[in-house]
Amino acid sequence: MNLRPDKYLKFLNPVNLFPAKRTKQILSVNPTILPKRAEAQQVNITVFDYNAETIDIKSHAEISECLQYKTSGRNSWINIDGLRKSDVENVCNHFEVHPLVIEDILSINQRPKMDEAENYIFCLLNMLYFNETTFSVEQEQISILLAKDTVISFQEDATRDVFNQLREKLKIPGTKLRQRTADLLCYALLDTIVDHYFLVMEKLGERIEVVEEEVARGNNPRALAHVTQLRKELIVLKRNFSPVRELVNGMLRSDSALLDDRHQKYYKDVYDHIVQAIDLTENYRDVMVSLQDLHLNNTNLKLNEVMKVMAIVTCLLAPATVIGGIFGMNFDENVNFFHQRWGFYTAVAFMLIVPLGMLYIFRKRGWF
Repeated sequence: MNLRPDKYLKFLNPVNLFPAKRTKQILSVNPTILPKRAEAQQVNITVFDYNAETIDIKSHAEISECLQYKTSGRNSWINIDGLRKSDVENVCNHFEVHPLVIEDILSINQRPKMDEAENYIFCLLNMLYFNETTFSVEQEQISILLAKDTVISFQEDATRDVFNQLREKLKIPGTKLRQRTADLLCYALLDTIVDHYFLVMEKLGERIEVVEEEVARGNNPRALAHVTQLRKELIVLKRNFSPVRELVNGMLRSDSALLDDRHQKYYKDVYDHIVQAIDLTENYRDVMVSLQDLHLNNTNLKLNEVMKVMAIVTCLLAPATVIGGIFGMNFDENVNFFHQRWGFYTAVAFMLIVPLGMLYIFRKRGWF
């Protein structure tokens, strides 16, 4: 039989029970160190150029082909999937964007923020996805640039986003999205991202229910590790939600001419949603703290049960030990009891009767 002790001993290693790699991913944010972003191998550029009646949807291979939409006279949404430094600089220089904003677009692990200038409004936040294999929350940074009649979105990953429903809605003629100014499209992008947060939280809530059942049953030795992992994912949510609330609040308080006063209520709706998401995150956090306390209480209860059984067994064996010790002494021959025919059996009987009597008393008092 081929035994592999390492297969089982790994569960005794706290590094495996509580992996530090995820913690490092979450907390390794140092704004003084400029991270290096790898150039995207694939870049997809899609342009929606529209008004109330017509819409043109085109895919371009080069950034230079998109610059013409600045003066198209219609609303334009330029969506760039995959980031290359040269492409970002060409677009931003064409729209007279500050170099620090370009640096933010190309950076990694930026805190969600909103910057305002005379000719543009810049929003940076993260799209969130729930990985059902690793049960972790994944982030994708997205930068949104609102200029006159133009919205430009920069995405890291060219293979996924959350805007498919928005693209289909944009194809429907006569909608408010088609009739109003470009800042309503900016609202729609922010609203779609924030609404997707609730889908991620729903998946996370389902995982919390599974872990809660594990803790309640008390039959999974890795339950505490699962609780700790989920608490880390809640940190990811909190680090995203609170700055996004500040971002949307900045849009509400802005006096920029790029924002139509008629759309104030829409941004207020996004603000209400992100506040609700923050409250729900706090509720999840309270649940996780309760689960951790429950797990520790269950562990202590099991330990107490074991200690109680060991104490009772020790008490039951104590009389036999005492009697056996007495018979093991060197007595004078004048002590006749030890030389009687039934002396040995009498001692054994005492060793059995006394513990049984103690066991009866313990059970009667509910100690065992």
